[in-house]
Amino acid sequence: MRAKGNLGILAAQIIFGAVVLLSWQALVSAGKLDKFFFSRPSDIAARIAQWFRTGSIWPHLAVTLEEATLAFVLGAASGIVFGFALARAPKIGAVLDPYIRVLNALPRVVLAPIFLLWFGLGIWSKVVLGITVVFFIVFFNTHQGVRDVDKVIVNNSRMLGASEWQLARHVLIPSALTWVFSSLHISIGFAMIAVVVGEYLGAARGVGYLISQAEGTFDTTGVFAGMAVLSAVVLLVGLGVNRLERWLLRWKG
Repeated sequence: MRAKGNLGILAAQIIFGAVVLLSWQALVSAGKLDKFFFSRPSDIAARIAQWFRTGSIWPHLAVTLEEATLAFVLGAASGIVFGFALARAPKIGAVLDPYIRVLNALPRVVLAPIFLLWFGLGIWSKVVLGITVVFFIVFFNTHQGVRDVDKVIVNNSRMLGASEWQLARHVLIPSALTWVFSSLHISIGFAMIAVVVGEYLGAARGVGYLISQAEGTFDTTGVFAGMAVLSAVVLLVGLGVNRLERWLLRWKG
């Protein structure tokens, strides 16, 4: 029954997407939407196919994926570690709380040019920008997830003689995993957005660079094609995170 339900949802998602694309195609072809501003889905698909057929997309996609992966991994790892540590040291967390919130409130678009000055046009200016986005999303979720663990379970574990490491391994980390994975799902898209924004502002390669070049020549098809490729990558990575989440949380049934 569950498998049939999942297939039904998948079918509904495909039908909905097909209806949107066909409606878009029809409106542009009929002149209801200006082709200059709204490229046809068929033209976008043809451009993507051309990129992959000629191989011109691969160097740009590889750079963007490398930047986004580094930003995601480093930002998520540091967010989990600091979130867990400050949740277990509430007094230190209370002291640092206003500073963390101020740093989180800094607009990333303003930080991007500064990182370009500090780290240059290479990948690290985009990676650092992505880390500043991913870190805070994962940090706040991990921090809240650890703090929300049932105090009764924590106290009972201590009464049974559990060490801090055993408490973390068997109680705190499993209980906070739902919060952590919730933040990871969000972070995937934001990591990609951050590195693309960095490439858009200054880069020699990357999908953001491709979109910037297409926009500079009023190539609407190229802009939509770049966004479509990025969306497909985020969906694929999201599926991978879903599988990892189901495997790690299989104990929850």
